[in-house]
Amino acid sequence: MIQITRKEACCGCEACVQICPKACISLKEDEEGFWYPHVDVSKCVDCKLCEQVCPVLHQEEPTRPLHIYAAKNKNEEIRLNSSSGGIFTLLAEDVLRRGGVVFGARFNQEWKVVHAYAQREEELADFRGSKYVQSRIGDAYRSAEFFLKAGQEVMFVGAPCQIRGLKLYLRKDYSNLLAVDFVCHGVPSPKVWRTYLNEIIDREGDGKNSVLSHPVKSRQVERINFRSKSKGWKKYSFALTLSEATAEGDKNTVLLSSVNYENAYMKAFLDDLCLRPSCYHCPCKRFKSRSDLTLGDYWWIGNVDVSFDDDKGCSIVYANSDKGDMLLRKTEAEMFHTDSERDIKEAYLFEGAVSYSARKNKNRTAFFEGQGRISFEELAESLRRKKTKREWAVDWLKAGLKKAGVFKMVKDIYKSVKYYGR
Repeated sequence: MIQITRKEACCGCEACVQICPKACISLKEDEEGFWYPHVDVSKCVDCKLCEQVCPVLHQEEPTRPLHIYAAKNKNEEIRLNSSSGGIFTLLAEDVLRRGGVVFGARFNQEWKVVHAYAQREEELADFRGSKYVQSRIGDAYRSAEFFLKAGQEVMFVGAPCQIRGLKLYLRKDYSNLLAVDFVCHGVPSPKVWRTYLNEIIDREGDGKNSVLSHPVKSRQVERINFRSKSKGWKKYSFALTLSEATAEGDKNTVLLSSVNYENAYMKAFLDDLCLRPSCYHCPCKRFKSRSDLTLGDYWWIGNVDVSFDDDKGCSIVYANSDKGDMLLRKTEAEMFHTDSERDIKEAYLFEGAVSYSARKNKNRTAFFEGQGRISFEELAESLRRKKTKREWAVDWLKAGLKKAGVFKMVKDIYKSVKYYGR
């Protein structure tokens, strides 16, 4: 049976809960707000199915993608409402048009992040965009299996560990399954997210910490966007839309927006203060999830093709299987194929999350212990990771090489050598 003795040995994919034939495994939230499986030993028949579907216990060997693409959705409205290039929507639309089902993460009515599925194109908006909170899978694996066995095409989108959990849960390959993950930095605690959100909602308009100068009677969240492009894709913002009822009976809609590196919640996320323990020892880096496609932000697209960089979002798409490559090519995306060898090296340099786990912040324990004692803003700011001299030097070197056009020069030399060496 599953026995979690070390927190870093569980990624919270919930595969063990769904596979158990006796329903004797339940999830319990720990003091940090992460869920872990607990077994009712009186019901357990020791079938070991829970162990067989664990992504931590059954890790694949690292692999490399078959192809790499720079890709954008031609619909600018959808792209602007997506985290990067809007490729999820293109893939999902094609699956739905063929009568399939799309699984992904969305907010529920309490603004918690959960996995659900869509069967109509108008439902896709809820799944669009990043949600920097660990999602609850619930019974999504069982539901996906039901549709797959019924012969329907299924597109399942999740974090790499969730995709690995799905693959192990299914215990066979389905030709009608398109498994899509993303370049994952790590999953933050849902409890931390609740704390942050409640602090904003409960904050009264006293003229100091609110956009209004009069007392607020009640607040409701209308919309949350972790990756607003109002100031551009590379300078994305955390945006929260609230409706506020004042003591005088008036109702106002207020947009609270701050650039990612200035927002308290994003500071905690990017500084690795609030991630799940397993994220510091991720079992699915280097494409070990065995997804068909991996989506990410092509942050360095300007070094590859400056004409493709309009600061509205560009996706890097790693095609990890022939099926994924074929379905991607069938979409109406604006894209071009890039050289795998060069881009893998650049991905390691610019997008370390492809290959390496997040580095545990030494102040992580203090961050969780400080929840509720002082404001979220003060806590996140006081415990921010300070760059080491080496990190400052690496950043300075990257910026200098980019400014000097070295990356473009290397690319041109590489193309020339490749061409004349044929």
